[in-house]
Amino acid sequence: MIPLGRGCLPRSARRSPLCSVTACFPSTISAARRCLGLAAKPKIDLAAVMISDAFLPAAIEIVRAADFVFHGDTGEQRWAFTRDHDGYGFRLYLCGPDNRAHRGRILFRDYLRNHPERAKAYADLKRRLAAEADDDWDFYTGGKTDFVSETVRLAALKT
Repeated sequence: MIPLGRGCLPRSARRSPLCSVTACFPSTISAARRCLGLAAKPKIDLAAVMISDAFLPAAIEIVRAADFVFHGDTGEQRWAFTRDHDGYGFRLYLCGPDNRAHRGRILFRDYLRNHPERAKAYADLKRRLAAEADDDWDFYTGGKTDFVSETVRLAALKT
């Protein structure tokens, strides 16, 4: 579990059993990637996994009321929020306990941790895409899709 620092979630959400901060797991946390020697942008991605899907509506409202921009459902039953401070950002995803997209991100992260050659290839891809993207984040993200999908497939074979 990663403890949430001040400013990550509103104080009421950190204490709320609805938001279940104790159920937060790292998703694709850029800071963790840097610690692991992986290339990362100066942003933090965090997935807050609710202890039950029943808590999602209340949790969404709690975070919406805080200093976050609400982006809605990503199409994967994950609700996205962002907050940006001086070019450094924070992305928060809320999802239920059995969210398939979240499980895929955990598989991806763990596979990179255990396969340094794959992690290096991902870092190289990200650097190339960042240089080519010219601030087009859809291009950058789309350019990673095949690599991420293949890595999740490989990770699923190992489980």
